[in-house]
Amino acid sequence: MLVRSAMHQAGANELTELLRFPAPDRGAIPCACGQRARYRELRSKRLLTAVGAVEVSRPYYLCADCHQGQFPADLELDIAHTGFSPGVRRMQALVGQDASFDHGREQLQRLAGLDLTTKSVERSAEAIGADIARQEQQEIQRAMQLDLPMILGAPVPVLYVEMDGTGVPVVKQETVGREGKLDGLPAHTREVKLGCVFTQTSWDQDGYAQRDPDSTTYTGAIENAEQFGKRLYVEAWKRGWSRAEKKVVIGDGAPWIWNIAKEHFPGAIEIVDLFHARQHLWDLARLLYPNDTKRRNVWIGLHQTRSLAALTASVRRRVG
Repeated sequence: MLVRSAMHQAGANELTELLRFPAPDRGAIPCACGQRARYRELRSKRLLTAVGAVEVSRPYYLCADCHQGQFPADLELDIAHTGFSPGVRRMQALVGQDASFDHGREQLQRLAGLDLTTKSVERSAEAIGADIARQEQQEIQRAMQLDLPMILGAPVPVLYVEMDGTGVPVVKQETVGREGKLDGLPAHTREVKLGCVFTQTSWDQDGYAQRDPDSTTYTGAIENAEQFGKRLYVEAWKRGWSRAEKKVVIGDGAPWIWNIAKEHFPGAIEIVDLFHARQHLWDLARLLYPNDTKRRNVWIGLHQTRSLAALTASVRRRVG
């Protein structure tokens, strides 16, 4: 740890020297107000980087007309309005998405030797998350305007799109005004919609379809079905939906899932996933044998086997 600390200090000293900008040759630069901002002086700024704290010395320009100051080097280095380097901000976002922000702060201190506050981890993670969300929305808007890039590549034999929704715990302020699952009780969760896209090119020795290793990509958000359908469509398009020879949508049978399939994935083969299909069998078994557990289990065991065989044969006919 002492060696690491010494190496970080040496790196910070070297980086400080690299970040000493010389006085500029040009005396003025354009200002947003339409006038010219003139060079005034070199100003220093403290910046936390992956090797520790450094000093950035960069030119400062001031517009005499609107009195707006500028640091062009801050934009070039992506450190405008922040005391953290891009690398440190990415590190904060990475640990901030994995666990609590305070746990992320501890991880950065132990693993990288960076002393940060819990609030700074939260702010950086949320800022990068908001930037990612803006980029995703731009992609979605382009998709709705049919402005999608053509993804070139070999044909995809079978491309699957799967989606579902589940409740996730949230802080109380996120559920204000939302009804819970039970009448009269407030909500304690928000529904997050999740989707994945993957390919399948083989079957195992028992005839079951095998998902191609490392072929799955994911997307998800807390949003309504209409917005989520657009998001999932963009992900499927990037994965080669237009080049897929066979297209499949898998869901649990919920109406919102088939509505998305109809709107964004027309013509795709629709399959109810096995787990939820079996749930319907159990519901039927309880109606047939409400007071006879033994006969109910025998019946469900027999029909689960039959339904699995029938479903597998059906999928092979339609997909394989």
